[in-house]
Amino acid sequence: MISRPIGQSGIEASAIALGTWAIGGWLWGGTDEAQSIAAIRASLDAGITLIDTAPAYGMGYAEELVGKAIAGRRDEVILATKCALVWHTDRGTYHIEQNGHRLHRYAGADSIRYEVEQSLKRLQVDTIDILQTHWQDDTTPIEETMTALLQLKAEGKIRAIGASNVTLPHIQAYSAVGPLDAIQNKYSMMDRGIEAEILPYCRENN
Repeated sequence: MISRPIGQSGIEASAIALGTWAIGGWLWGGTDEAQSIAAIRASLDAGITLIDTAPAYGMGYAEELVGKAIAGRRDEVILATKCALVWHTDRGTYHIEQNGHRLHRYAGADSIRYEVEQSLKRLQVDTIDILQTHWQDDTTPIEETMTALLQLKAEGKIRAIGASNVTLPHIQAYSAVGPLDAIQNKYSMMDRGIEAEILPYCRENN
């Protein structure tokens, strides 16, 4: 398996990742816990080291399954999860309803810290390798969000910082406060929009 560096974080991860949105069950007709755990372990056996999850994938359920699957194999995993798509508060901007819960895009400092503590418990780990803002929150200054992420990094709660579903101005605003290690945006043969501005910026800034 080819591995690649994650920005300037010092972390290397497999070029192929395992995404766990579907095992959260939401929008996918439910999930089978045993099969989901087996699939995660099979991916590790095949040389995949990067596992991507999020609290919003099944309201924490995907994270719980990932935690069970990697128990005893933590040193084989680069663990990426997310924050800023929340259901514990109605602050920020309404995003979508899931399983009777209203999710909001909210990236306030206190909320991010709360989310990280909850994710650490569900994943049964001491550190998250890559924490990404899931969606961008227009009600909270990016400076506040990034400052909170950098503090969590300084405390050893997270190792690297990423952002999902971003525009180039978002990326530049993060980078003005501190190093942004990863971007997670849609990119495929059918959706190549990031080739115009975002990919060149990422190449130039490592």
